[in-house]
Formats: sequence, C-alpha cells, structure tokens
Amino acid sequence: MNEMRDEYDFSQARKNPYAKQLKKQITINLDIETIDYFKAQSSASRIPYQTLINLYLSDCVANNRQLKVSWQ
Repeated sequence: MNEMRDEYDFSQARKNPYAKQLKKQITINLDIETIDYFKAQSSASRIPYQTLINLYLSDCVANNRQLKVSWQ
C-alpha cells in the first residue's frame, strides 16, 4: 500500500493555467429518457454518462451541426 508523506513541498508549484478553460460546471435540465439513454451507453462503454454527453455535444460543435427544430 502506498503511504502518503506527512508533508509535501509545494513551494515551487504552479497552478494549471488552463484549468478554468477545461470544464465549466453548469446546471441543465434533461428529460429522464435522455439521461437513461446516456446512462445505458455509459454502462456499455464504461465511460461516465456526463462525459458521454459532453463528448456528444463537443462532436456537434466540432462538426458545426445545426439544429432543426419543428414544433408540433
């Protein structure tokens, strides 16, 4: 078992300058069916469902997908 040291020297440490740019926590309302879909995909792929949602949305951005909304 790895044991932690009693003391670490962080005097020369630097903050990650990109940390704030990497992710931003938000609150979003999703349909139960949507969450269940991504949770099922998560179980199959062993990737956390929130990561899968982010990957899907990032793919939409990267491919400049345009929404086609039709109200009935």
